[in-house]
Amino acid sequence: MFRDLKTQALPVEDITPVWPVSLDIPNYLQEIYWWAYVHPRAVKFFDRHALVNLILFGNYRRLRDNALAALGNELPGRSLQVACVYGDFTPSVAARIPAGGSLDVVDVLPIQLDNLRRKLPVKAPITLYQRDSSALGFEDGRYDQALVFFLLHEQPEAVRRETLSEVMRVVRPGGRVVVVDYHRPGLLHPLRGFMRLLLAKLEPYALDLWRHEVAEWLPDTVTPEQVSKRTFFGGLYQQLVIRR
Repeated sequence: MFRDLKTQALPVEDITPVWPVSLDIPNYLQEIYWWAYVHPRAVKFFDRHALVNLILFGNYRRLRDNALAALGNELPGRSLQVACVYGDFTPSVAARIPAGGSLDVVDVLPIQLDNLRRKLPVKAPITLYQRDSSALGFEDGRYDQALVFFLLHEQPEAVRRETLSEVMRVVRPGGRVVVVDYHRPGLLHPLRGFMRLLLAKLEPYALDLWRHEVAEWLPDTVTPEQVSKRTFFGGLYQQLVIRR
């Protein structure tokens, strides 16, 4: 059943929730992030704009807007968002899609896709897919641009590498990939110790982004000249723009 769903396109107006959890959800997601993304109560609790902004210490809008600005005022052609995002991230992306453009959103969790569906206009040029980010299944060069917003820190290293490889594969030459995620803050950052303890307890893979550059997990075909990086909020967050 799960393998069939992974290849199924889910138009916004046709999505139906698939629940309870009896599907082949990745073990790391089920074991570590059930409290944030998998359980229905978690979705209801966390998908609040004010709470998302609080979790990011007031930086949500800044990080969202800078990610979108890195791709331009409009997103012509085909755009890809890898993983659902709590808050108004996807509606904000959709607002930049001009006539003739489209947005595909992928997520491995049906409950996340169904939750996102309820937040989108019925006629939005968006299609939702149940796919694993490490095995997208789309053809090479399908997209003009892609967004990966606070996903990599939730993945084991092997899955993270596969995700980045897949995203780079499905974006056309000349296209861009924007990645936003955690980053190691400066030594004097007042939240450094607190965040280290918090991430170690709740999001154990996130500290990988403190120890390594995201560029280390990109395919070997990506050169340093193709990657630009910015940090925000004293270095606690980072944004990468990767030119295909």
